[in-house]
Amino acid sequence: MVQSRSKALRSGSLAKAAGVSPDTIRHYERIGVLPRASRTEAGYRIYPAGAVERVLVVQRALRIGFTLAELAEVLKARDAGGAPCRRVYQLAQAKLKGIEADIEALKRTERYLTKVLSDWEQRIKRTGPGQKAHLLHSLNEALKDAGAPANKFRRKKKS
Repeated sequence: MVQSRSKALRSGSLAKAAGVSPDTIRHYERIGVLPRASRTEAGYRIYPAGAVERVLVVQRALRIGFTLAELAEVLKARDAGGAPCRRVYQLAQAKLKGIEADIEALKRTERYLTKVLSDWEQRIKRTGPGQKAHLLHSLNEALKDAGAPANKFRRKKKS
C-alpha cells in the first residue's frame, strides 16, 4: 500500500510530532525500532503517518523499563507478521520482578541508613566543635559489624 505524500512525514516532522529529536528517529531506524524509511529524490527520509504512534508506543514502553533492544526484537517480529504478545508479556513480568527487587533493596537501604543516622547523631553529640566525627569512615565499621558485603543494598543485575 502506497502512502499519500500528504500523510508522509520527514524525520524532523515525525520527531516534532512525537516529542523526540531527529537523532532519536534516525537511531530508532538504525536499530530496527522503526522500519527503514523510504527516501525522496533529494534523500530525505519519509515515514508514514503511523510512525508517530509507533514512536509514542516506544517512548511509553521505555518509561516502564523496556529496552530498545527488546522493543526492536518484538517490533521486528510484529512487522514480519508475527504476534509477539506473549514475549511482551514475559518481558513486562520480568520488569515488574525487577522493580519489586529494587523496592526491597531500597527498603534495606532505608533501614540501614536509619541506623547509620542514629549512630551518627550519637557521634556528633560526642564530638566537640571543630573535631572530626569520622562519619564516613564509620560506615566501614557498621558493615563489618553487620557482617554484610558493601554492595548488599543493590540489586544484582543479570549478566
